[in-house]
Amino acid sequence: MSDRETIAEVMKATRIAILTYEDEQGRLVSTPMGTQDFDDPATVWFITEADSDKVAAISRQPRVNVSYASDKGWVSLSGTASLNQDRAKLEELWDPSASAFMQGGPDDPNSALLEVSGDTAQLWESPGKLGMLVQVAKGALGKEDPAKDSDAPVVDL
Repeated sequence: MSDRETIAEVMKATRIAILTYEDEQGRLVSTPMGTQDFDDPATVWFITEADSDKVAAISRQPRVNVSYASDKGWVSLSGTASLNQDRAKLEELWDPSASAFMQGGPDDPNSALLEVSGDTAQLWESPGKLGMLVQVAKGALGKEDPAKDSDAPVVDL
């Protein structure tokens, strides 16, 4: 399986991603977002409210990062976000979970999409639960150095 395919699997398996953007003061802000279905990891969709502080900040500074975690690994997606008012796409992506977090439904003029166009992604594959337990045990027993942080390869999307 290619890195790109593994990246897509991790992203699809992660129900709630973390979107990081820059606020008006230049501080990094992270917020949980429900990832909607996507065909390609280079384009990610979130349902949001058009009048939110998040959308205002992203309209000023569109560079964002979206992080994902699943049993298969971790993905850090870097790209550009923009507000998308496509009503047909919003209705296509709307599901019951969106109603739990949104004031209005898909017909509400304030309901909109945040489209993230990914430039690059980094992937850290999980060794699996057993592999992780073995690594932790080896480190705790002093039998072997625990796994060191490693730089994940950057995959162009």
